[in-house]
Amino acid sequence: MKPNHLRVAAVVAGAALVAGSTTACDRGTAADSAGRPTIGIDLPRTDSDFWSSYAHYTKRYLPALDVDTLPITNSRGDSDKLAANVHALEAVGAEAIVLAPQDTGAIASTLDRLASKHIPVVSVDTRPDSGKVYMVVRADNRAYGTKACEFLGKKLGGKGRVAELEGALDSINGRDRSEAFAACMKKNFPDITVHPLATDWNGGVAYAKLKALLARHPDINGIYLQAGGAFLQPTLSLLEERGLLKPVGSAGHIVIASNDGIPQEFQAIRRGDIDATVSQPADLYAKYALYYAKAAALGKTFEPGRTDHGSTIVQLPNGLEDQLPAPLVTKTNVDDQNLWGNNPAH
Repeated sequence: MKPNHLRVAAVVAGAALVAGSTTACDRGTAADSAGRPTIGIDLPRTDSDFWSSYAHYTKRYLPALDVDTLPITNSRGDSDKLAANVHALEAVGAEAIVLAPQDTGAIASTLDRLASKHIPVVSVDTRPDSGKVYMVVRADNRAYGTKACEFLGKKLGGKGRVAELEGALDSINGRDRSEAFAACMKKNFPDITVHPLATDWNGGVAYAKLKALLARHPDINGIYLQAGGAFLQPTLSLLEERGLLKPVGSAGHIVIASNDGIPQEFQAIRRGDIDATVSQPADLYAKYALYYAKAAALGKTFEPGRTDHGSTIVQLPNGLEDQLPAPLVTKTNVDDQNLWGNNPAH
């Protein structure tokens, strides 16, 4: 089977990292001139606005790389399908693979096999629990939970009742956001009661659980959405149905902090439906995942430290992680054109 190569032409602009003892060091080797590497890409899912945007950015940035790419696969949140897709990419000549495992524990054996065959892996958005990775490209997900907690806690004056729509707890992202949110609330806002609702990143589950919680506790005055792409529309629909969707600043408004930074969240902030979101950089996830995949295939190595694109590479037990910036967005900065949600890829 011959790979269906997509031939493209120039290096991602501005991707090179600054070398030096206090920065992330790019130590290119003789493999830099070895030719065009072949990259395999698996999309984790396209059933949310965030992941659809990531897929579009991936296709947008591919023409900025001097690489060949295999047909892009989509594992649709299924760990078995991910393993099968990766095996297929490996079989047709992938020299580096970009993936985003949704179950961060189930990917270990696949990573071990790829490591044994010297095929480097770049993991996007999620950090595998074990198994060797060349680079993880994500933002600090514990900071997401902390930022949401601090925003809600201050807006509520340290008192009230908050519904937390959690993601999947078999994902490092769901765990990081949930653990950080809980720790921050316990330490800083002990008079706020938090109701964590596990949803597996499923909007239908989020709707049903939030509806049941509101029936038991009509005094809910805050909501934390761990993923706006999955939870924003179901939440707003439910609040509207129950007559609870009040504009920011008005009596009875339920304070809502979200995560993702999709255009729909920005529109909701402008309308006054929600108060804030943390912008998870779908554009930079795609850009630097591809950059690191090419670097890996060419034999380059990196070290912990600051980069020239506003992030920090940190050491993990099983590899490195480039922690990209993820700012809090409110009405004061929602129109910032540097935010990817104001410049969607599709």
